Amino acid sequence: MIENSALFTDFYELTMAQGYWKRNANTQSVFDMFFRKNPFSGGFSVFAGLTPLLETIENFRFSAEDIAYLDTLGIFERDFLDYLSKFRFSGDIWAMDEGTIAFPNEPLLRIHAPVIEAAIIEGLVLNTVNFQSLIATKTARIWLASDRGSIMEFGLRRAQGFDGSMSASRAAYIGGADGTSNALAGKTYGIPVMGTMAHSWVMSYPNEEAAFDAYADIYPHKSVFLIDTYNTLESGIKAAIASGRKLAAKGENFGVRLDSGDIQYLSTSVREALDTAGFPNATITVSNELTEEIVESLVLNRAPIDLWGVGTHMVTGGNEASFTGVYKLAARTDAAGALIPTMKLSDNPEKTTNPGVKQVWRLYHDNGTVKADVLALDGETLPPGETGKFFHPSNDYQNFKFAPAKAIPLLSPKMRGGKRVGAARTLTEIRARVRSGLEEVDRTYKRILNPHIFKVSLTANLRDLKIKFLEEYGR
Repeated sequence: MIENSALFTDFYELTMAQGYWKRNANTQSVFDMFFRKNPFSGGFSVFAGLTPLLETIENFRFSAEDIAYLDTLGIFERDFLDYLSKFRFSGDIWAMDEGTIAFPNEPLLRIHAPVIEAAIIEGLVLNTVNFQSLIATKTARIWLASDRGSIMEFGLRRAQGFDGSMSASRAAYIGGADGTSNALAGKTYGIPVMGTMAHSWVMSYPNEEAAFDAYADIYPHKSVFLIDTYNTLESGIKAAIASGRKLAAKGENFGVRLDSGDIQYLSTSVREALDTAGFPNATITVSNELTEEIVESLVLNRAPIDLWGVGTHMVTGGNEASFTGVYKLAARTDAAGALIPTMKLSDNPEKTTNPGVKQVWRLYHDNGTVKADVLALDGETLPPGETGKFFHPSNDYQNFKFAPAKAIPLLSPKMRGGKRVGAARTLTEIRARVRSGLEEVDRTYKRILNPHIFKVSLTANLRDLKIKFLEEYGR
């Protein structure tokens, strides 16, 4: 299958791989995958995409057709192509649990593998995690903006292609959507499917009441009437109420949906009409190019909305089309065969990496909320109750002391020897982790506009190692 083809990599990974192979330099390495900034000018991100990533890596192969194609390029030696034909990822992967609330510059994944293997999976890692983390984060923001309301993902027709739609439906459910309009995603991932009618259904009948009656006759338990095909207040809501009375006589409830116009004004007017007609339990669903900013504004202005249908801006990322995940070498094998730290320096300080094999520790207050995330060298421990001194990653003079009530390492083994470790978490479990993680984060980091910036700090040992590199190569 295409999604398991190891050709899903950047071409330079293959040219480098042949170089490592020719030089007999396919030695052990450690790479970090992290991101540089939260998307949407936000205060947090949601780590998503891990389960499908591990499934693909476990089955990543060069098929006979892949090798034949590479042979036509005239750049790869036959013996190297024979090597690729036997390619299997044999390394270890440490990662945060999928659904973890994460912050910039801390490893989401740590890959231990021969450098050729680590290089070939780079594109797959970034493509999978970047997109799904972007969409999960966007959805979590919309869910928070809705005051933790009920959100439906309606984005199939606006998503970037088949895989974009499928991955977006999965990630949106993780981030907080209650269901999807994508029937295949419902089948594939076990996500609840949602949806009722389009304007074409209403336009297929002589009038709105006839269209609503026909739908209610077929689906009496799930009737939601789309009331803005012609005139929301002059005809749509009146027809919905008329059809609703017939449903009520059978003991059934109903709802209406708005897909255009001034949602604040129309939802208020529709609520008044439904209540006056004796239908206080009839629900109002809204859609139409909703963003977290629009949703928050409607909530703050007390628009009487029960459900939110969000499509384009949820599944595409809206005003931010990509997640800033990168994949950087953190340690390599020296001439003596020992694993030693590496560090990328840059004229742009924000692109300077943190060296060595690292663990991410999450430190908690007594009340169970997060105080800080701290990068430590692998093997360091941060015992609860013990005061530590932690440092800003780029400003030596900024530091803080803290004795955590609880300290949890966030990276754990997810793959050993190229095989997944433990059972995969269900989407329901991953989704629950997002929600519990958001509860642990102070509300100032969850503001839609101008959130507080969460700082990821360094232990003294990691800070000292970083300064050593800077003094030797950069200062």
